[in-house]
Amino acid sequence: MGNAFRGSATSDDEASVGLTDVLQHLALADQSLAARLEAAGLDPTQIQDVRQLDDVAIETKDELVAARQSGQKHWTAQRVFQSPGPIYELQPPGEDPWRWAEALYSAGLQPGDIVINCFGYHLSPAGAMFDTAIIAAGATVLPAGIGSQQLQVQAIRDLGTRGYVGLPSYLKALIDVAADQGTTPAEFPIRYALVTAEPLPEDLRRALEEWVPTVRMAYGSAEAGLIAYEDGIEAGMVEGAGIDVQVCDLATGAPITQGEGEVVLSLIRKEAPLIRFGTGDLSAWLTNEQGQQMCDEHGRRRLVGVLGRTGEAIKVRGMFLHPRQAVGALEDVAGLAAFRFVITRRNHRDEVRCEYVSQTGEDLSEVLHDRIRDALRFNAEVQQVQELPAESSLLVDQRSWDT
Repeated sequence: MGNAFRGSATSDDEASVGLTDVLQHLALADQSLAARLEAAGLDPTQIQDVRQLDDVAIETKDELVAARQSGQKHWTAQRVFQSPGPIYELQPPGEDPWRWAEALYSAGLQPGDIVINCFGYHLSPAGAMFDTAIIAAGATVLPAGIGSQQLQVQAIRDLGTRGYVGLPSYLKALIDVAADQGTTPAEFPIRYALVTAEPLPEDLRRALEEWVPTVRMAYGSAEAGLIAYEDGIEAGMVEGAGIDVQVCDLATGAPITQGEGEVVLSLIRKEAPLIRFGTGDLSAWLTNEQGQQMCDEHGRRRLVGVLGRTGEAIKVRGMFLHPRQAVGALEDVAGLAAFRFVITRRNHRDEVRCEYVSQTGEDLSEVLHDRIRDALRFNAEVQQVQELPAESSLLVDQRSWDT
């Protein structure tokens, strides 16, 4: 349990040799990793088990981006992605580089199925992640992205689409369109859905399951791909194969077996590796009444789910929004005195409102709306106000996940 490298080897001896070889290669290619190993008192030629890395300092997102920008030129990529910054990252090599096929099989995918992919295909990796996984699993992709829901519902019916991947709120929107068109739950062809990137409150799950018999929640990241997923056997989400998942103490960075901490990942491979990468997500291991970690039949542990974030970023419509991104998008708008973003939720959908103060009283709504759409990739209601609440945060999350 927990050795991220062992899945590709036929014995522990072969795994140890392979792990050592990969870490030597990575340390030579990445000076920051070499420094982290040295600071932990580790020689990459002597590392034979992933647990020896537990003393290595946790790598932040910014540190990972810097390391990958210097090292990712060493492989040929099929795709390049842009995230806010802008930051450019390459697609890792491989048939299913983000490893989502495992969760799709568990949700009910069968070779030959048609699966509608409602993650975005523009610049960000989510659409490509599931596109490659669906194909690797032997199914056919309906590459819907975020578009005309009427056309998507028509395609679902016309093609007998059996699977769905995307946000749970987007699946609910498609179901609402189908219902408005007179479709009944019995006539709706989707039989299973793998949803991720936003919470799935119980009332929304129940509403989806009235139309889709199997709805499974998964947890992943742009850097790692699949981290954990619901398997329908026990509560929580079982950790994915091929990746080492830890929950670590926020103060010391040490792995913990009980209580809440940061999710820290290791994905040991020569291209796009992760070595003790801190996701910024908070979680905990699922335990029984005796305080023992709950595992599946293969000894893989179960996370309770994502409990929050360690930093200032919040997730909006499946994408992280950080205060510095908001500042970068709007700080140079002439006449803008102050602003904040207020995030609410209605009918299981995130709503964003930008409240702003104009220095002269001039209406800046159109300019701000366009800036937000272009720089932050979502539409927001823009509202001019006389003043903002004292000591207000730049990002104000007023969502309730109970409804």
